[in-house]
Amino acid sequence: MTTIDEIRDNFELLDEWDDRYRYVIELGRTLTPMSDAEHSAENKVQGCASQVWLSRSIDRDDGEPVLNFKGDSDAHIVRGLIAILLTIQSGKTPQEILKTDPISVFDEFGFREHLTPQRSNGLRAMVERIKNDARETLASAS
Repeated sequence: MTTIDEIRDNFELLDEWDDRYRYVIELGRTLTPMSDAEHSAENKVQGCASQVWLSRSIDRDDGEPVLNFKGDSDAHIVRGLIAILLTIQSGKTPQEILKTDPISVFDEFGFREHLTPQRSNGLRAMVERIKNDARETLASAS
C-alpha cells in the first residue's frame, strides 16, 4: 500500500498538472475492487457529481475499533481522489479519523485550484461520509 508520504514525494516530482492527473488516475487503479453487492445505495455517497461508493468494515482485533474502507467511482480522476483519501483515512481508529483533516492534504497538493467546484464538493462529501462512519463507530462502541 502506498503511504501519504510517498504520494507527497511523487507529487513534488511532477511539475505539470497533466502529469499529476495521470498519477492520480494511476493511484485510482490501485484501489481494492469492490464487489457488486458493495455498489449499493447504502454505500453510495450523496453530493458527488460522479457515482461514488464507500464501504466500511470494522476490525476489532485489539479491542480498539479500526475502520477500513473500500471505494469506487465511475470517474477515473475521482477513483484517484478516493485512493488518496483512503491512504489518509483507512486503517485508522475513529479518533484518528476525526482528528485528521484530509482536505488540508488535498490543499497542500494544490487540488483546491485544480478541481472543479463539483469535484471539490464531492471530495468534501466523501470526507464527511468517512467522518460520519467514524462517529457512528464510536457511538456504537460506547
